[in-house]
Amino acid sequence: MKIQHANYPVELGGIEESTFLELLSTKYAKSKKIIMVDENTHDFCLEYLITTFTELADAEVMLLPAGEENKVMEVCFQVWNAMTEYEIGRKDLVINLGGGVVTDMGGFIAAIYKRGVDFIHLPTSLLGMVDAAIGGKTGIDLGPYKNQLGVIQEPAAVFIDPIFLATLPDSEFWNGFAEMLKHALISDQAFWKYLKDIRSLEELKNSEMIKRAVEIKMEIVQKDPKEKGERKLLNLGHTIGHAIEGYFLESENPVSHGHAVAIGLLLESRLSHRRGVLSLEELTEIEKVITDIYTPINLSSEETQNGILELMRNDKKNQEGKIMGVLIHSIGQC
Repeated sequence: MKIQHANYPVELGGIEESTFLELLSTKYAKSKKIIMVDENTHDFCLEYLITTFTELADAEVMLLPAGEENKVMEVCFQVWNAMTEYEIGRKDLVINLGGGVVTDMGGFIAAIYKRGVDFIHLPTSLLGMVDAAIGGKTGIDLGPYKNQLGVIQEPAAVFIDPIFLATLPDSEFWNGFAEMLKHALISDQAFWKYLKDIRSLEELKNSEMIKRAVEIKMEIVQKDPKEKGERKLLNLGHTIGHAIEGYFLESENPVSHGHAVAIGLLLESRLSHRRGVLSLEELTEIEKVITDIYTPINLSSEETQNGILELMRNDKKNQEGKIMGVLIHSIGQC
């Protein structure tokens, strides 16, 4: 199932039936190939990929350490040095097989190396499929600051195969679901009505639901690829969410990206209500959906609040010393 995009193909469905093989055997037939994986996709996804596509038999595998805490420049330098040893050139190909950390980091590594090597995303997590692999944003963290270093560089293609969802632990589905809720809140009331009652993992594996989430993001990105205006809507929940994620990153109880974004959605919805732009009725509805699924996080201490605010003060979206965010006017409109 092809999802239309102005600049590159995004396909949803079995990768064996996609145009992935065609790309490997035509455009990239003579290219050296690098496959980026983390420890999880190395163990659960890589064998399927390389045994299915013989064109990848000679591909070099780059093993990235798993986890947001490893999305750092030091790891990038190690990979760039290895790519140099393998004499990877600008006509070669990087294939990112993994979730949001792998697609963010692998895309950044490819986009920077020799001023740009083509890369293809094969997202394996729900978060990667509906958000991280779509839109061309790449990046790594700088200390506790999320995606502080990065470029916007579109992939050569994205292939979304739900078969990889079978490799995920239950928590990873809810991690991706937070981004789907965000997509619905910013632009599609009907999609929100469908999502708000979902409580089972089986319902999260619905291809049509994944397709709609991808379409929403792509529609916004096409209008504003460099985030000069409308694309900023996709940051709903992220001004606070990224700060929460960064604050707890090296604690005994780190908060996953999706969990932090969900709490960010809740708090930014409350801000919207306090500013008089979101009704109490819709705020209550948003709060119920989020608190039914995501465990509340204790942010009550002054130390915690000051730490989160400090991170927010260095958010990428800020202007003229002001913390910038997204307000909800009503469900489906920001």
